[in-house]
Amino acid sequence: MASDLEARAKEAFIDDHFELSVELYTQAIALSPKKAELYIDRAQANIKLGHYTEAVADANKAIELDPSNSKAYLRKGTACLKLEEYQTAKVALETGSAMASGDSRFSSLIKECEKLIAEEMGDLPQESVEETVQEPVLPTNNVVPVSDQLHQATIEAKPKFRHEFYQKPEEGVVTIFAKGIPAENVAVEFGEQILSVTINLPGEDAYRFQTRLFGKIIREKCKFLVLSTKIEIRLAKAEPITWTSLEFKKDNRITQSIRVPASGSQRPSYPSSKPKRDWDKIEAEVKKEEKDEKLDGDAALNKFFRDIYKDADEDTRRAMQKSFVESNGTVLSTNWNEVGKKKVEGSPPDGMELKKWEI
Repeated sequence: MASDLEARAKEAFIDDHFELSVELYTQAIALSPKKAELYIDRAQANIKLGHYTEAVADANKAIELDPSNSKAYLRKGTACLKLEEYQTAKVALETGSAMASGDSRFSSLIKECEKLIAEEMGDLPQESVEETVQEPVLPTNNVVPVSDQLHQATIEAKPKFRHEFYQKPEEGVVTIFAKGIPAENVAVEFGEQILSVTINLPGEDAYRFQTRLFGKIIREKCKFLVLSTKIEIRLAKAEPITWTSLEFKKDNRITQSIRVPASGSQRPSYPSSKPKRDWDKIEAEVKKEEKDEKLDGDAALNKFFRDIYKDADEDTRRAMQKSFVESNGTVLSTNWNEVGKKKVEGSPPDGMELKKWEI
């Protein structure tokens, strides 16, 4: 069945029906998820549609399944080139070229990358201090038009975790609220302007979040931290400007001004992130989620007793402590008038015997 779908997808691609080709490859992948060639071919169809972020994701998956397939690196290099990820594209193309030395496509694209990297380095703005300093605007004459679908975050699985974004002029922070995820199950990749997050979930499809960022980042300075309730990702911006959003959009390349005092005695004050977020409200929501989290078994019982103890008065707490300790953990009373007058004897469950150990 998968081979039939693959054949139909190839025919659709040859006939320039690229959307149909992507759909058929997707169906084939659902039946044969370990076949690298399907991801490579779907990446090519996505490139034809201008879905370059999706093409990079397909190429990465193909490389994961078959690291020796040079076509996977060709697809990744081509898509990254379109995304202006010149350094990432060059690395992928050089890797693929080493596996297919006779393929002239690699050398041609590598030369194009080197030319664009040189132009990009030559266009770096000079620092100056004036009354009003204009933030540099990335050149738009080399931007390849792409469909609106490119600019949406790519999530291959059904969205499972909520994420938030806030920023400072020199840094952006993405928080993914995922509880209890082991650090070894989290993989984060930083491109020149791409963020890719993969969370492996036991017994479930992996959660993937991939997006083209508003601006370029310094990959070497980016980092992430896996905590008990969230994953915190820190993005070092290549330019100290305010991003209007996390994701890149065609209409958000705007010039932003930085006001500098005439005396020059103070540092420039950067505009604050907009829209502003109510972090107290967000923290309250997270605490509410933790409070409302449904537990079962011993965990639910322990939480019940903790909640009673937390909200109890001093006599109730003393009663709980005394009864629990004196009964060797078999009795928990909240009545101090009763347990305060005498020693609390143990009360084992039915069918069990309380045994005292001599030390």
